[in-house]
Amino acid sequence: MYKPYKKPVINAFADVNVPEPKISKLIIFIVTVLSKTYLFILFGFAKIILRSDDILIETFKSALEKKSRVIIAFRHPDGREPQLLTWFFLFRLKKLAARKKIKFPVRPHAIFVYGYEVARWAGAVARYIMPNIGALPIHHTKLDSKGMNRLYSAIINGPYPLALAPEGQVSYSTDSVPRLETGIIRIGFQAADKLAEKNEDSPVLILPLSIHFRYGKHEISEMEKLLKKTEKICGLYNKENKKLSLSQRLGRCREYILKINEKRYGINIDESLSFEERLEKVVNAALFTAEKMLGIKSEGDFFSRLYKVRHECWDRIFVPEIKNLEKIDPVKRSVMDLKAGEAWHIARHQELADFGWYFYHCIPDDISALHKKIEYVQNLWDFANRTMGGALSSRVNIKPAKVIIKATPVINLSESLSQYKTERKKTIAEEISKLEKAYLDCIDEINKTEE
Repeated sequence: MYKPYKKPVINAFADVNVPEPKISKLIIFIVTVLSKTYLFILFGFAKIILRSDDILIETFKSALEKKSRVIIAFRHPDGREPQLLTWFFLFRLKKLAARKKIKFPVRPHAIFVYGYEVARWAGAVARYIMPNIGALPIHHTKLDSKGMNRLYSAIINGPYPLALAPEGQVSYSTDSVPRLETGIIRIGFQAADKLAEKNEDSPVLILPLSIHFRYGKHEISEMEKLLKKTEKICGLYNKENKKLSLSQRLGRCREYILKINEKRYGINIDESLSFEERLEKVVNAALFTAEKMLGIKSEGDFFSRLYKVRHECWDRIFVPEIKNLEKIDPVKRSVMDLKAGEAWHIARHQELADFGWYFYHCIPDDISALHKKIEYVQNLWDFANRTMGGALSSRVNIKPAKVIIKATPVINLSESLSQYKTERKKTIAEEISKLEKAYLDCIDEINKTEE
């Protein structure tokens, strides 16, 4: 029986008030106690392994002793990485260091950076916990001097490393690096410059950190269940599917979902074009549709446009400058509620454009590595999910058998500070290239040793 996608009743809300970030020992203790249960919900019985532990431990020790300032640049392909790393730094790192007879001056922790919109959709519990473990909010779409000053202060004053994802958001790909934002390099150089002005010789270091998921026999059955679920919602599931290869089944679903979106946006279906070319048209149409409905101009690069749409939608649901909706007259409040409902629907186009930009990977075949098959099946489901009006929150992630955290050698930004002052664009591009190479080398190494 058909079950339509059920959206919540959308009303306007007063703007979210995020308290000034601080480190609460009580909340840190509570997070440490409860995080293992939360981690089980996210990852099940997955074994968590640290590779290149010397690099991570020594870099943390240097930061906590204020011999260096550290920015942890973690990959963000899945969405669960911040929770995993928060637990790992608080709960496991000290024990691993003790085995090597290394003692930290303070309990290891990292200050994570998150977008202001996270506080809006993450819920009351997250809004309470994040500021109390020092997490720092930042705007993606507008000048945020207050937020930036917090970042510089966290780096310069320490002692905890700053942690952020250079990909800017979830990238849905473990084995590739679709894009890196330059913000992390700019922030690092600005912090290094401020330290130099204070005559402090502590270097600013970027620590590339990758997270990789690997699966076992049990997860094969979970993958099959998710693929069947995708086939069913596309009306493509029948007994004849057993005669098809995995790539054929994936291809049928992908083509069906793509055509649904082409028809939705009035795009002429041209099967002579590649899937990537056709998907690009859908992605651009989805983003343009959202902009048109919001009445904003299509200007700037893709992601600046995407972030602007996202921000505008959230501003219509959580209304800025409004602290108490009870004092607003019924007519004005009703209009705000209607605009919030419209924004929710407009954001469905943005969610499709967001995910679709990343969904360009080749369909795996029967001999592909298991983690590639599972990642593609998850992404195929998400393609259908975004088409039906879903978001990251309704994505399905199969719990891995093993999670690998791997650090690579640090990138010393302070060594390039003088060049940065005279050739900013060139220096930033060079450092981003170093970061990308660190990730790609890590991916190659993990794939060689874990398959």
